[in-house]
This record gives sequence, C-alpha cells and structure tokens, in this order.
Amino acid sequence: MDQRKKILATLLLKNNSYARLFLAWLSLCVGTTLFLIAILVWWNFQELLYGKSAHDSLGSSFITVSKKVTGENMGNPTLTSFKPSEIGELRRATGVESIGALTANRFPAVIKLNTSLGFATDIFLESVPDQFMDTLPEEWGWGADSREVPIILSNDFLNLYNYGFALSQGLPQLSQTTIQAIAFDLVLGTPENQQVYSAHIVGFTDRISSVLVPQSFMDYANTVFGSHANPNPSRLILKLKDPSNPTFIKLLKDKNYTTNTESLRWNKLRSVVEVIVGATGILALLIMGISTLVFTLFIELTIAQSKQSLELLSLIGYAPSYLRQFMFRRFFPIMLTAILTAVLLVLLAQFLIAFWAKSHQLVLPFIPSWHIWLVIAVGTILLFIQIKRAIKKAIG
Repeated sequence: MDQRKKILATLLLKNNSYARLFLAWLSLCVGTTLFLIAILVWWNFQELLYGKSAHDSLGSSFITVSKKVTGENMGNPTLTSFKPSEIGELRRATGVESIGALTANRFPAVIKLNTSLGFATDIFLESVPDQFMDTLPEEWGWGADSREVPIILSNDFLNLYNYGFALSQGLPQLSQTTIQAIAFDLVLGTPENQQVYSAHIVGFTDRISSVLVPQSFMDYANTVFGSHANPNPSRLILKLKDPSNPTFIKLLKDKNYTTNTESLRWNKLRSVVEVIVGATGILALLIMGISTLVFTLFIELTIAQSKQSLELLSLIGYAPSYLRQFMFRRFFPIMLTAILTAVLLVLLAQFLIAFWAKSHQLVLPFIPSWHIWLVIAVGTILLFIQIKRAIKKAIG
C-alpha cells in the first residue's frame, strides 16, 4: 500500500470496528446462504418430481385411468373400454398434458421358468408408448426378427410374489437382481398357431401395475396370434400438471372412472409441499434483503463517521470519484468473500442432499444446475451495484 492509500485508510477507516465489520460480513454470508439453500431446495424438489430421474414415489404426474366394473357393465368389455370420444374428452380436460393407451394382449400367453422348479403360469401382457414409462433400460425394444422379448415388471407384482405367492407355495423369494438373471419361455397363441420366445426381465416400474412388453412386439403379436379386431383400450395413462386438481377429480367421479386413490393422496401432499417450499423461498428472499440492507447500512455508517475527513480530503484536492473508488475497493472483497463462503456451503449442502437421496434410492445431481449458478451470478451483480450506489450516496 502506497503512502497516499495509508493516509486515506487512516482517515476514513479509523472508526472501523472489526467486530462490527465481522457482524456485517456474517449477516451477508448467512442471508446469502439461506437464500441459495432455499433455491437449492426448490430445484431439488423439481428434479425429484419432473427431472429426468423423477421418482414416482413422490407422487407422479402420471396416473392410469379405467372404468369401474359394475353389475350393469360386467361381462361386456365394450362397456368398460374407452371410446374415441371419451378419450378426446379426457384429452381436453383441465390439466391433461398428454394421454396414451395401454394395449393388452388379445391372445393366450403362458410364461415358463427355465429352472428345475418347472414353474409355469398364464400371464397377461400390456404395452404403453415409451414416453409414458418411468424407466427405459438399454435392452428395451424389439424387432420383427428378434426371438428375445424384454419385459418390465411392476414392483407391486414382485412384492406380491415374494410376500404372498412364494411363501404360500413354498417357492423361493427372488430379489430384483436374481429375477433379472432368470430366463423365461414366453409361449404365445393357441396350439394351432403357437410360438415360443425367450423372455427376460430388464427393469421394474412403480408407475404402471402391469407386465409390460415393447409396443412394437405387442402390435406384432396381436396381429399374428390375436383376433383381427382392434378393440378400444380399457386402460389409459395420463400425464397431468396436477393430478390432485379438484376439477379433474370431479370429472373422474362424474364419469365413474377409477384410478389409484393413493396416488391422488400423494399428489395432494406434493401440492402442500410445493406451497411450503415456495413460502420458504419468499422468507429466504426477505432474509437476503435484510442482510443486504444491514451490510449497506454498515458501509454508509462507516463513511458517515468519516464525514469530516472526507471534507478535508476534498479541500486538499481529492476527487470524489477517487474516494468512492477507494472505499469500494475496501468493501468489495468483504462482499465477495461472503458470497464465496455461501457458495461453498451450498455446494456442500447439495453434496450431502444428493448422498442422502441416493441412500433412499432417489437420484439427485451432486453439483447444482445452471439455475443455481445463474442466481449466484445475478445476486453478485446486484450486490455489486447496491454497494456502489451506497458509497456514491454517502460520499456524493
């Protein structure tokens, strides 16, 4: 530091208490950290619900819809299937983003276990467009020349087997890894028109309670082994903005449609959590504003206490712009270290959140996305402008 800057520091910062300086720094650091963590919580919540790795246990925006079977319509599949006009009405319903049909097999299907157990059972199959699935393994897909059929199994079905059927029949319980390693024979069609395919389970789903095969295979098999009729779908899958929307729930009730009520309850809880997260963000924004105000007032107070020194320096020829630049260089590093400390704390928080999520079979990035970095950049620029304005206001 040259002699001139030493003189300025002595005159302008002589009343600068290190305790007050630390409290101002701490206030800005804590406010920034709380604000960024609120943004981080909101972003993680969005990732869990709508990100590429969104997990349906948090209340999926996908639900399956079917018609209730009653004494009047049972025994008549045409009454429990959806007509094109009914599908169109659902497509136009409030909050419906997209809609797909679950295609069922129209032919006999038997699955045999290629082990010494000799297990075999009739089975039903369904397919759904890929964009409605929550998992798409690398092995997923089927071509007309392939004898291998990949299957995605509902976790509910695996649990029913392990904790119901297997225990009652004296059969071994199977883990996901074990059942994926087992080869099956898939026998399709009637004895007059029958083929055997090799099948293996390539993944599991929480979204759809069914045994899923690729859409291309289902279309081929229904054409070769099933009836030539193309019946209307009996189940639909809908992607919704908010499945707990009262208007949509009323539509289901009025039309006598049914869905998984547990999923709707989860989505109501999700809506409550979204409100809480939003309120937390507003509170964090207020804390950030108060922290910035405290830091700004500290700067103005420091300069006000050196008012006589500033007047003296002006009289002996120091330009106000030079004095403003000098004060800014003193306070800018303090602001910058507070923000950098807050960023490091947020990075640590995200790492711990992602690690915790992984232990609960949820997937979150270990590094925040560009949204968080954009907020940090914009916040730093705004603080930079605010400090310059405060110094200019105090010095003139």
